[in-house]
Amino acid sequence: MKKTLLSILLLTTTSLFSQQAYYSNVNLTLTGMALKAELANKITVTHTNNLSYSQVWSALKITDLVPGSSTNVYLVYGYDDTDGNVTTDLTRSKNNNGGSVGDWNREHTYPKSLGTPALGTSGPGADAHMLRSCDVQRNGSRGSLKFVDATGTSKSINGGWYPGDQWKGDMARIMMYMYLRYGSRCLPINVGVGTSVNIDPDMIDLFLQWNIDDPVSTYEVTRNNYLGTTSNTYGQGNRNPFIDEPYLATRIWGGADAEDIWGIYNLSVNDLYLNSLITIYPNPSKGDVTIVISEELSLDVVNVYSTNGQAVSTEMSIIGNSIHIDNLEGGFYMVQIATDKGIITEKLIVN
Repeated sequence: MKKTLLSILLLTTTSLFSQQAYYSNVNLTLTGMALKAELANKITVTHTNNLSYSQVWSALKITDLVPGSSTNVYLVYGYDDTDGNVTTDLTRSKNNNGGSVGDWNREHTYPKSLGTPALGTSGPGADAHMLRSCDVQRNGSRGSLKFVDATGTSKSINGGWYPGDQWKGDMARIMMYMYLRYGSRCLPINVGVGTSVNIDPDMIDLFLQWNIDDPVSTYEVTRNNYLGTTSNTYGQGNRNPFIDEPYLATRIWGGADAEDIWGIYNLSVNDLYLNSLITIYPNPSKGDVTIVISEELSLDVVNVYSTNGQAVSTEMSIIGNSIHIDNLEGGFYMVQIATDKGIITEKLIVN
């Protein structure tokens, strides 16, 4: 049974490492404004390919493809391809882009006019993480209306705009990305109607709740993976952290728990129990680490993995219930500790 559990954990951990590799130099143990600042710096310095507004046409024909399709893109705010109303279409041919009825165009999910100052069509106004393909007329219906809460499909309501049940999580994660990436120029409170959170008067509870209500979709992940590298023609090099890990919003701004995709924050009672019996120090370290195991536990094995999920060869010595790991190179690691009462994986940062 122990071998089976270990195999399952290794598979899960390998997937986790590939998702987290981008964040290898971010201190993910931080919370609040400190974590916000680290993530903001990360997505800014890695945004090395700034697309022109015209390039976004071509980018969206790739990023907005329906998963599994090479011909059709999703239309943000859309919801029905069968009702005979072109303005509510959920999908459309990627080549039907332009400015006429039945075309799709580039929707600024963060309206240009709501920026401080206005976003224009370069810099934040041409960020493909924020721009989405949208039916021309439906884009016009939204205009520059602020996001408001409701239920059902997208609509204008109470002087604001509800993006629809299937799109509100997307919008929340985009607005949070824009806030981190462009700071005071793209404040969440300027683009949505809600109550400011205690820790940050510029963030509103509306987007935190939408981030919970509408989980990350395959479509969002595919977009993020394409834009998050410069090896693709229109990749920007930076990622949306809230698509990778929605719980980062909870870590920064508080509120109810969002989904913990990485599985490193929302720990079970048994995980908490094991964590209380195992200490890793110093962390961050300069290459030499000590792990102290409580006498209540019987140690089975300790493994160290790199961000791509590969086992790292380490100099390790065991003295009693203390394990010493020496001469680790700088970087981000996961230390897997298997005991008779369960297995935990701890993040380790080496400066």
